[in-house]
Amino acid sequence: MLMAHPTVLRNLVDRYETLTAAAETAESVDPRIRQQLQDTAYTLCVSTGTREIAAALTAARVHMERDTLKASAA
Repeated sequence: MLMAHPTVLRNLVDRYETLTAAAETAESVDPRIRQQLQDTAYTLCVSTGTREIAAALTAARVHMERDTLKASAA
């Protein structure tokens, strides 16, 4: 299976975490924020070959960590 570049995954994870924090702190979530959060979760799932956001986040973090270890070993 193809996996997105670690930089792309990092950007998606950061965006997901930022949007999630914004949604959790707001009394009522702006529909645009909610849609962006859903879109980002979907993109993370597609990019990692998963179907649930928790699995997508785990897969993205594992892939990013492997890339970091590989880069530091080189």
